[in-house]
Amino acid sequence: MTLSRRKFLKAVATSTLAVAVIPGDSQGFELKGRMSPSPKALKAKRWGMVVDMSRCRDDCAGDCIAACHEVHNVPFIPEPDHEVMWLFQEPYANAFPDQSHGLVARRSDGWKFLLMCNHCNDPPCVRACPTQATFKREEDGIVMMDYHRCIGCRFCMAACPYGSRSFNFRDPRPFIKKINPDYPTRRKGVVEKCNFCQERLEVGRMPACVEACKEGVLTFGDLDDPASEVSRLLSEKPHTRRKPDLGTGPSVYYIL
Repeated sequence: MTLSRRKFLKAVATSTLAVAVIPGDSQGFELKGRMSPSPKALKAKRWGMVVDMSRCRDDCAGDCIAACHEVHNVPFIPEPDHEVMWLFQEPYANAFPDQSHGLVARRSDGWKFLLMCNHCNDPPCVRACPTQATFKREEDGIVMMDYHRCIGCRFCMAACPYGSRSFNFRDPRPFIKKINPDYPTRRKGVVEKCNFCQERLEVGRMPACVEACKEGVLTFGDLDDPASEVSRLLSEKPHTRRKPDLGTGPSVYYIL
């Protein structure tokens, strides 16, 4: 059976409209990943994060993780295989397997490192995505997710060398204690990850994890601005990044 061009275009338009009005998928929220920011927006040529582990004590990252997950409607699913994480912690050997050896300082080896999407300068996840559901913003380097474009192929997860992406194997909404109406919930079959709080930057606010951090562990700013606080810290203190030899150019740095 053949289908005329007119009928084909009509069918595509109808299906697109149907997806756009599915109740509950985005709660009427429009993700502004490809739109111009407001006049109040915080701007940078390349956003980056510095994690100062010398200031992190015990489980100090708990508040940061809780704030991030609450703001972004990240579900708490107790089964490890279905767990969804934007911010998470791993021991040194897991976070830096290429730098882990028998002579690592005991202090570093005992720490739990706060991990997230590295918002790479050359992100392999973007190249792997067949639908452009994951893309890098040209204006500030943030690697974004368009949940409506995601088809759940998980190619981006396979391409990411940092394990920073999660897949919704089930509907996440029943596992959200209190839904934040200012950010969209996701659905089954969608990949998600840290977005450097892009939606907060656009209204002049810092990332939720940075605001929640009481110990000064997290510093966020413009890596391309020599006068920024992140640039100052990196110029003054020894630091490292996760798997730098891969050439992805991570935008998250760790002071040890």
